[in-house]
Amino acid sequence: MSNEFVVTTENAGERLDRWLTDALPGRSRNEVQRWIKEGAVTVDGEAVKPKLALEVGQRVQVTVPDVAESSMVAQAIELTILFEDNDLLVVNKPAGMVVHPAPGHADGTLVNAILHHCPEIEGVGGERRPGIVHRLDKETSGLIVVAKNDAAHRNLQAQFKARTVHKEYLALVEGHVQPANGRINAPLGRHATHRKMQAVLPVDAITGVSPGREAVTDYKVLGFYSGQTGSGAANFTLIRAILHTGRTHQIRVHMAWFKHPIVGDTLYGFRRQRLPIKRHFLHAHTLRFRLPGSGEEKEFVAPLPAELQKIIDQFQE
Repeated sequence: MSNEFVVTTENAGERLDRWLTDALPGRSRNEVQRWIKEGAVTVDGEAVKPKLALEVGQRVQVTVPDVAESSMVAQAIELTILFEDNDLLVVNKPAGMVVHPAPGHADGTLVNAILHHCPEIEGVGGERRPGIVHRLDKETSGLIVVAKNDAAHRNLQAQFKARTVHKEYLALVEGHVQPANGRINAPLGRHATHRKMQAVLPVDAITGVSPGREAVTDYKVLGFYSGQTGSGAANFTLIRAILHTGRTHQIRVHMAWFKHPIVGDTLYGFRRQRLPIKRHFLHAHTLRFRLPGSGEEKEFVAPLPAELQKIIDQFQE
């Protein structure tokens, strides 16, 4: 993996390690600090220290070796399987687990765990992401379906492409959301300066066309909450988000653009969080699709993880 970033006025003065951790979703700060110390990160071509204060116009280069083929190995990692037949598995992925090996995450992924559970998925749908039909961000928990054979993989891919798969998420966001129901229809594309971030790309005033890809999210308010935090009184809203498209970071970007960033999301939301949370509050709650073998429509539900439910319970005490 090789990336280059240019420091903007907005980022000037920030510590290199903190800024780069935000710019590279799924990477831990310890990991970024190690890269800097090993010389895999340079600023204007020079080796630097993690605490370097960034200046406008500096070029930050990141060069990390790609994942080796040997990383596609079976690992005995516990899985929470909600459903399994001859064609697929439905797994409740925990927060903190990456879906497939990638630079900086050579093992310990969902793919490594599934290869141990059912070795027959090796090569299904391709060598690099065996069995994977869709993805969840590292810190997003919840439901993900994995194909066990090529026919099932093609069938599920077709359902996702046709947008017949129903996907619901639960998210706690900053502020009190109004109106209580709504649709966010805002095209998404790569951020202009942060290559690992997505952004809403507005319609061009001349062409009348957005350079971004269609992205549509419906939301419904489930509850309003208020409480005292370390920075004073604050308001929050629990929402159900329904995806009609599946763009990278879609709910996170849409809610931040809507001025209600997801709690715990330090990339698109507040750097200093007001609630004691070590992940973002986003959970893939409901997944509904047709089984490739029988055509039967099935719906699966994964309740909120204990650490997220605890936050809601504390509001209600």
